[in-house]
Amino acid sequence: MAYRVCFVCTGNICRSPMAEAVFHARVADAGLDDLVEADSAGTGGWHEGEGADPRTVAVLAENGYDLDHTARQFQQSWFSRLDLIVALDAGHLRALRRLAPTERDAAKVRLLRSYDPAADGDDLDVPDPYYGGQDGFEECLEMVEAASTGLLAAVREQVEGRAA
Repeated sequence: MAYRVCFVCTGNICRSPMAEAVFHARVADAGLDDLVEADSAGTGGWHEGEGADPRTVAVLAENGYDLDHTARQFQQSWFSRLDLIVALDAGHLRALRRLAPTERDAAKVRLLRSYDPAADGDDLDVPDPYYGGQDGFEECLEMVEAASTGLLAAVREQVEGRAA
């Protein structure tokens, strides 16, 4: 059974699909595609059914990442099938933990930048680039990439622990 990860931001058109695309690439590069699945969702349903923000798609493409994405809203029932839920900021973390049906499910929710050893422990948010310019999307990608290495290491440890 695959290890399942879901990235969550507000509307599921900027940060979480970006994190999903980067993580997919890291998983593929590590040869773990058969063992790890990743997707994304939003805490709200404002953009359900829409594709990713064109600025997200552009920044990802410029940096060699593929993205096939349709926005959707995170559902409480998903906790039971997910191993890890990765929030992109503290607001998402709180919302997801409130939504969790059990304390065990709430413990599955982590902040993405908590996997970046260089991140400031007091501010682990990936800022929302939606209302800004292209530079905000580039900064978002840098933060996502920096955290993805540590996230992959943590997930690999979990996957290898299952196989043992």
